[in-house]
Amino acid sequence: MPEQSPLEPAEDDLFGPHNLPYGVFSTADEPDRRRLGVRIGDHVLDAGAAAHALGSPYAALLARSSLNPLMAAGRTTWRDVRRALTAWVTVPAHRPAIEPLLHPLGAVTLHLPYEIGDYVDFYASEHHATNVGHVFRPDGEPLTPNWKHLPIGYHGRSGTVVVSGTPVTRPSGQRKAPADPAPLFGPSTKLDIEAEVAFVVGTPSRQGTPVELASFRDHVFGLSLLNDWSARDIQAWEYVPLGPFLGKSFATSVAAWVTPLEALDAARVAPPLRTVPLLPYLDDAEEEEPGGFDLRISVALNGEVISEPPFSTMYWTAAQQLAHLTVNGASVRTGDLFASGTVSGPERAQRGSLLELAWNGTEPIELPGGKRTFLEDGDEITLTAWAPGPDGTRVGLGEVRGRVQAQGQA
Repeated sequence: MPEQSPLEPAEDDLFGPHNLPYGVFSTADEPDRRRLGVRIGDHVLDAGAAAHALGSPYAALLARSSLNPLMAAGRTTWRDVRRALTAWVTVPAHRPAIEPLLHPLGAVTLHLPYEIGDYVDFYASEHHATNVGHVFRPDGEPLTPNWKHLPIGYHGRSGTVVVSGTPVTRPSGQRKAPADPAPLFGPSTKLDIEAEVAFVVGTPSRQGTPVELASFRDHVFGLSLLNDWSARDIQAWEYVPLGPFLGKSFATSVAAWVTPLEALDAARVAPPLRTVPLLPYLDDAEEEEPGGFDLRISVALNGEVISEPPFSTMYWTAAQQLAHLTVNGASVRTGDLFASGTVSGPERAQRGSLLELAWNGTEPIELPGGKRTFLEDGDEITLTAWAPGPDGTRVGLGEVRGRVQAQGQA
């Protein structure tokens, strides 16, 4: 029996030809040469070499070391390149040219696939915001008065966004518990995670020109999973009155794979029912395409699944976040990243942070390796996800993995 081609993954493979996420990789024999790759099953296709071998007009665009040039080329090019890639990996006549350009996934090194410009993090889950409000303001209203009127966000630090697999060093900073007479300095004792989804800007916008809801697809290239590491003790002491700073800026992990929006057409869903009227620039009631995405996320701590947050419950959509981000005239650039905020559902097993799962340390999580309230050195967090695809398939999102290491640990 002839050996099965790597271009024929199982029908239920999350990374079949219906998906084809983009990444950047290098090989052991050429570790300093970064190449644009497309994942098919458990292999990576050298996209630039494939384009050259088949005489594609996009050969120069795909023979780059970053996704930025492709993302900047615009939606028509994104569509045409995706169609070409689909043909290259599915048409039998292309196999002799394509199969030698495939690399086993385990034999390559994956890199941050784009050069990041600005990074903005939002706060779009009503369930998460309500839980956090109950934790930090037990005697007050859980949601702030503005929460249902606009997508709340803050500008993060793009220079510390790292690719999946990069170790995360426990941060130090000031912290002060209510009973402490003065702030203390030292390593965070409440290191946490936040399961999020990041959207990557492709086509830039002009300063002074807001991006309307209907233009979301013209500017956003794709999405990835993201882990917004958070030092809750540092955050709690510093965040009044200007919000997150050192409690967030030490590390943010993002997947090595970017899933094109076009691969997720079957996963579009309507957002939850809004209970407060929205201003016109955020009102998506008449939009032709539903703004939500049905993404099923899993959070694993040391290999044990501790939560399964549903992205479909997010109150604010990515299109609304982009519209709000630019409504004051701020522009976006190719490679800008904006994240959803923690994804949490209505059930306890759907909470996307340890702050919620262990209720700020008062309700420890039971694991085979012992109880957890917040992360200990050596703990590894892995985020995975899938979404409904065409014809009953499932579209996998690239994982986000990160292990906590003590300060001074190599």
